[in-house]
Amino acid sequence: MRKDLTIVKVGGKVVEEPESLARLIKDFSSIKGPKILVHGGGRSATAMATRLGIETKMVDGRRITDGAMLEVVTMVYAGLVNKNIVAGLQAHGQNALGMTGADMNIIKSHKRVKGDVDYGFVGDIDAVNHQDLSRLVLQDAVPVIAPLTHDGQGQMLNTNADTMASAVAAALSNEFKVTLVFCFEKKGVLSDPNDEESVISKITPDDFARLKAEKVITEGMIPKLDNGFDALNKGVFQIRITNPEGINTEDNSGTILLNT
Repeated sequence: MRKDLTIVKVGGKVVEEPESLARLIKDFSSIKGPKILVHGGGRSATAMATRLGIETKMVDGRRITDGAMLEVVTMVYAGLVNKNIVAGLQAHGQNALGMTGADMNIIKSHKRVKGDVDYGFVGDIDAVNHQDLSRLVLQDAVPVIAPLTHDGQGQMLNTNADTMASAVAAALSNEFKVTLVFCFEKKGVLSDPNDEESVISKITPDDFARLKAEKVITEGMIPKLDNGFDALNKGVFQIRITNPEGINTEDNSGTILLNT
């Protein structure tokens, strides 16, 4: 029988505001059994770039990662954000291990091919080293993975954290019964962005298509659900979208993605 494994991807204000980060760390620490945390940190990277006089360039909500920006995101994601999370988890008795995709060769990728937009040093995932990740979690380590990968030739690459979490969840789904939780500041996917209580409890692929057409789901939520459904199709047991308070509840709070 496969063991339960919980993978939480967290981003947005949750990891970048001390109060919400403290709540996340407390709730994540209370999750029983093997677990992995994948985090973002885009706002912190943008703030650091501004302090250093480096311009942030975005196209359709996606960061252009030139050489200077790659240095910033590596410093912020793998350093400041990652180690603050690790230190917080250690304070709650968690044997946390801060990592990027380069550490233990856990996630290899290739530099995104230039198209209409040159995203620079952005990585698209090729492989997840599920064997070593599995060994870590079975030894009670808690991997805390920053949104950076590598190409195996010495090049670090900025990589979308939602995509990384989905790829890790899919890769481990043969060995574990994986629940993937996308955690952000809202209680779930909202039917009305101005009503915090308008959580859509369940979304199927047909619902997703309809909600996109109706402009209920837009912008950054679209790739999050795209990644979620992709992971579901690759064997992940459950996908939920919720806030820190909802990550460790038995009532499956938030929004659940379903195949049908």
